[in-house]
Amino acid sequence: MTPTEAVEPLLARLAGGLQPYLERRPIMVGIHTGGVWVAERLHRRLALPEPLGTLDISFYRDDFTRAGLNPEVRGSQLPVPVADRHILLVDDVLHTGRTIRAALNEIFDYGRPASVVLAVLVERDGRELPIQADVVGRHMDLGPHQHVKLLGPEDLRLAILEDAV
Repeated sequence: MTPTEAVEPLLARLAGGLQPYLERRPIMVGIHTGGVWVAERLHRRLALPEPLGTLDISFYRDDFTRAGLNPEVRGSQLPVPVADRHILLVDDVLHTGRTIRAALNEIFDYGRPASVVLAVLVERDGRELPIQADVVGRHMDLGPHQHVKLLGPEDLRLAILEDAV
């Protein structure tokens, strides 16, 4: 059994880090799947007035033609127009930056936001694109065969997984 870590202290850190951005009346958008779990909790904690948006970036991935269709494609839901709005984009783990690039591409297909603030539960090493989070719950330095995964959706916990070498 892989040891796990509670997420509640990281959510509290994220909520505190997002406070300065709330005066802009932002829209919060979570990336499926783990980013939505984190965004749901942050949205409630911050008592944001606008409904929570969700993105499924499956069709925007740069490996879509190689990897094929994700078997659990969900529709994206942006319940309010994003044009000229401030967006809090939420994901569970920032690793290579490719998921965030795909999410930004999808958001811009809906309209041109005034700004996008990226909040992630965990930022880890291994970036492949020049993308960084504005608000981070925790930074992790992991080995080349390690990955961090958010387990949920009820009792959110982080687990470090080892790849088979």
